Amino acid sequence: MARSAIGRLFAGLRCLPVGNTQLQIQCSRWSSERTGVEASMFSHKPRDFSLPNPSWGEEMMRLYKHYNLQSEEAAGQGEDGERWTRLPSYNRSLKYATGGVYLSKMIQSKARLFTRNIRDPGAAFEYVLFFRNDKQRCLCIFQAGHLLEGPPGHVHGGAIATMIDTVTGTHASLLSAPVMTANLNINYRSPIPLGSTVLIESTLDKEEGKKKFISCKVSSTDGSKLHTEATALFVSISVSHLLRG
Repeated sequence: MARSAIGRLFAGLRCLPVGNTQLQIQCSRWSSERTGVEASMFSHKPRDFSLPNPSWGEEMMRLYKHYNLQSEEAAGQGEDGERWTRLPSYNRSLKYATGGVYLSKMIQSKARLFTRNIRDPGAAFEYVLFFRNDKQRCLCIFQAGHLLEGPPGHVHGGAIATMIDTVTGTHASLLSAPVMTANLNINYRSPIPLGSTVLIESTLDKEEGKKKFISCKVSSTDGSKLHTEATALFVSISVSHLLRG
């Protein structure tokens, strides 16, 4: 019974359309962002947290419109590597996907994605991710809420690390899923003020078999200030390995 339910779930997530491209995802990245699953695959339409809400500031909205417009303008122009595509984001895709009810009972029925479990919009992690058509780069627009405070008036280092893991992990999952974080090295350069909007950019450095090496930087939206630099290593794993824990 468990085997058939798992098979139905991952068979459904093998090839998902995103815009005019075919996003090849065998399953979502379990330890971080659940992305790339269209609403039609769910038993009822879940909330897409990557869409604008009233808590988004002017800079967050400006950048969202900028990258969304690039995606729309590039539609129908072929396989342009410079095209950006928005990734939808849900707080518990496993609960809604085919076979997810059974799997939720196996794993934890009340589990929620760490970055999407605050009901108050704008209080914590507000972000939207775009990936480039050639999958060499992934970009995140991140607005830090008041619940993420570390040093007075600034974002906690752990929250920054969480977002770096989310962005780089999502990027790795676009290339090969499921993946797990094997190593994450972070250098903090300058603090991020609470309520500000920053850009988190990840770049694929190289692939070696099951290993994906990705670099990442967090910077001000105008590029004048570097807040954080990081390198990450992700390893592709089997579904059976994932469920064994």
